[in-house]
Order: sequence, then structure tokens, then C-alpha cells
Amino acid sequence: MASDGRHHPVHTALRERFNTSTIIFLTVCTKDRQPILANQNAHAALIEAWRTNPKWLVGRYVVMPDHVHLFCAPATSPPGLLASWVKFWKSEFASHFGQAGLWQRHFWDTQLRRGESYEQKWHYVIQNPVRAGLVSAHEEWPFQGELNVLSW
Repeated sequence: MASDGRHHPVHTALRERFNTSTIIFLTVCTKDRQPILANQNAHAALIEAWRTNPKWLVGRYVVMPDHVHLFCAPATSPPGLLASWVKFWKSEFASHFGQAGLWQRHFWDTQLRRGESYEQKWHYVIQNPVRAGLVSAHEEWPFQGELNVLSW
């Protein structure tokens, strides 16, 4: 595989801890950072794609024009591969629009260590539309939500 000059994360295996939730913070970008996501049709297609494959649960999320931030957790034990699930919903989303190649191949993921980390990251993520100048308060951004409560 030829390098595009950027560093890509190593997707490490999930670290399961006895009696502790596993929550992943995930960022997925559109190919060439195309601003195609911040609309009702794309938002609905993402939600449908996430709900189609129940191996992972989506918690809180924010859809920006050219990327998505979401928190997810395995819904099965043992957990399915995160990369396979991401590939699945990216493909489902693209097929909704009848167009391949809408997403960057790589994604960023971080396994959270504790509930405090989830809240801290969420408070940062919901401010993205404000920092981007898209709204003046995060509550005004219509392309965010929570599909499942991911608790510790």
C-alpha cells in the first residue's frame, strides 16, 4: 500500500476488562474531506446503516460536513472486529447513495479508559460545530444524537 504521507493509527485489539464496559471513540472522514454529510438525508442514512448491523452499538455522535465522531461499544461477546463493522456501515451508507468511494480508507479509534473520559471527549466533540462556525451553540446543530446509552 502506498503512503499518502500521513500517519495512520494502528487499530489495536480491544482490551476487555472484567466487569468494565468497552467504549470506543471513533472518527471517520469522507474521501478528500468532501462536505457531504451535514444534511438530513445523509444523517438518516448513517443512522440506518448503524442500526442495520447490531454487532456494535452507537452511543453519542456528531455528524460534521466532512467527518463523523461517534462513540460505540460491542454488542456481542466476544466482540466483532471494529474494522469490519466500520467497513460494513461505510458500504451501507455509500450504497444508499449509489456511489462508492465516499469515505477515507482509514479511521481513528481510541478505547476509552473510564466514564470520565467519555464525558470529557463528548463535551469536546459537541463543540465541533461551534468551533467550525456552523452554529453559535452546540444545541443548534441538528446532526447529532444518541442511539444507545453506553454506560460504565
